[in-house]
Amino acid sequence: MTDDQLRQQFARVRDEVGKAVVGQGGAVSGLIIALLANGHVLLEGVPGVAKTLLVRALSTALSLDTKRVQFTPDLMPGDVTGSVVFDPANAQFEFREGPVFTNILLADEINRTPPKTQSALLEAMEERQVSVDGVSHPLPAPFIVAATQNPIEYEGTYPLPEAQLDRFLLKVTLPLPERDVELEVLRRHSAGFDPRALGAAGVTAVVGAAEIAEARAAVTRVGARDDVLAYVVDLARATRLSPSVRLGVSPRGATALLAAAKAWAWLSGYDAITPDHVKAMAVSVWRHRIQLRPEAELEQVTADAILQSILQQVQVPI
Repeated sequence: MTDDQLRQQFARVRDEVGKAVVGQGGAVSGLIIALLANGHVLLEGVPGVAKTLLVRALSTALSLDTKRVQFTPDLMPGDVTGSVVFDPANAQFEFREGPVFTNILLADEINRTPPKTQSALLEAMEERQVSVDGVSHPLPAPFIVAATQNPIEYEGTYPLPEAQLDRFLLKVTLPLPERDVELEVLRRHSAGFDPRALGAAGVTAVVGAAEIAEARAAVTRVGARDDVLAYVVDLARATRLSPSVRLGVSPRGATALLAAAKAWAWLSGYDAITPDHVKAMAVSVWRHRIQLRPEAELEQVTADAILQSILQQVQVPI
């Protein structure tokens, strides 16, 4: 399959998701970019903006295995990764896989479970494997985590540790819809749309694991000039020097921006990334990777505002 044909297939994925989710084109693009860049996505938004529906619709548009875990305060690590149990039939201990053994793991309200359980995902997200009793069990390919969290509710939640936040390629925010978008949502529900029955809405699978593997290989072939690579480095270093930032972007964050920019460039039909591709992805890739100083937080300075300021200040290669 040619690159153009692959792009058309992923454009069809957007169309299929659009049958169920209205007005969240940026979030759909973020999920597809993460899929192509072999990364994970953190979806943040207030209740009712279709975070879970978005992931379910994407899963339906992809011919991949999907599992959902509702993260709760009493969830244990073994409930996610699996555990060793005794089988009385053959008098042996055997490993029983948890829901993490899937292609797309929907980690719903991930910040409602304690850090011990959150950390159970670290190895899976980074190494694509689970180790239990000294034995490593590889996860299926492709494997991505799509996690959701509510940004305004803090009671009964546990902030994600920095090590885990750094494992997410993108943090995508889902805003409240505009008036015309919200009106279209109501029209669809008035016409009988049921978010629990995506098949009835006409959402069908159009891309499978083979096409994703081909597209990922094509993304790796996207080039990057030295001056564009230097631009990524200069942006990362600028976050570390910002007076409002306590912890700036790490080298892992710089490589994540490069990977996301390559995926976006390929989707846009380019054979090499440009500074515009870098700028388009920088906020989504880095907004969760920088820690603000307490005085900046008191002044209600946001990570997005700091990153936008840095993008305006750092010289762009011509």
